[in-house]
Amino acid sequence: MSADPAPAPASPLLSLPGAVAGNGIDAPVAAHYGSFTTEQRTLVAGEGFVDLSHRGVVRVSGPERLSWLHSLTSQHLATLPTGTPTAALVLSPNGHVEHALYGVDDGEAFTAHVEPGQAPALVAWLERMKFLTRVEVEDLTAELAVAWRPARMDPGTPYSGYDLVPRAELEKYAAAAGPACGSWAYEALRIERGEPRLGLDTDERTIPNEAGWIGSAVHLDKGCYRGQETVARVHTLGRPPRRLTLLHLDGSDPTLPPLRAELRPAGADPTSKPVGFVGTSARHHELGPIALAMVKRNVPVDAELDITTPQGTIPAMQQVLVDPEIGLHVRPDLR
Repeated sequence: MSADPAPAPASPLLSLPGAVAGNGIDAPVAAHYGSFTTEQRTLVAGEGFVDLSHRGVVRVSGPERLSWLHSLTSQHLATLPTGTPTAALVLSPNGHVEHALYGVDDGEAFTAHVEPGQAPALVAWLERMKFLTRVEVEDLTAELAVAWRPARMDPGTPYSGYDLVPRAELEKYAAAAGPACGSWAYEALRIERGEPRLGLDTDERTIPNEAGWIGSAVHLDKGCYRGQETVARVHTLGRPPRRLTLLHLDGSDPTLPPLRAELRPAGADPTSKPVGFVGTSARHHELGPIALAMVKRNVPVDAELDITTPQGTIPAMQQVLVDPEIGLHVRPDLR
């Protein structure tokens, strides 16, 4: 990800009654409209929508778009059916995740959304990769807004449920798709599902095997692409160096941990070497405070952990998302 993302435009839906703006990278949209727990229940019931219009939108058109993206990304896109949501990653030569895009092809163009402010960097990289390929790449963030509707979600299809709405019609969309639910409700449900956000739940060293992206955003039976060697080696030999985990936090603490808060074994000296870091966190309407974290593989999956914050420590228990032994089942038998 770019170290200095471009600012995202503020959503016009911040003018809706009760809207309270988010913070950090999510400041341009509403965190909630009065009660994020009620909004979570609304979404769980399959109703309402979430304004994610601060996310970037990139469109790739042209007759060679899918075969071209297939060659550049981790996903099998060459034969992607029209209308099927998918996710794809752009990796560094060493297999570190640089971009994560979530999109769908409509038969004429592949349109994807990315983290806020990241569309310009992705477009610039794709432009450098065009050579003589018959494709056109556009940043459509100023024209299209992203929204999420649970009614549009297919439980069997990862990263489904997203709508792309003409930005000028966002308020009309909200009136038809309501009630409006904020990003805090959406984040709590996303964290519960174990879906990481690039740059928030990951860092510059993250490889797909650590973040649970194998299968959902990485296709293991396709041709070569940048970074594939690392992904294939770790998958074949097993044991990625770190693993994404879901943390259940001590509910007695009134605050949520900040991004990049350090993790240590329970009771460890707070000045000792950390065993991981915390990414995004939220208050779930049933589970209480939860968070995603990147933890070293050698930390036992049942170990209690302490989150170090400026105010002290927050105890946390792990729920496995990525098996620390993942990949061993495909280790070749050399006997």
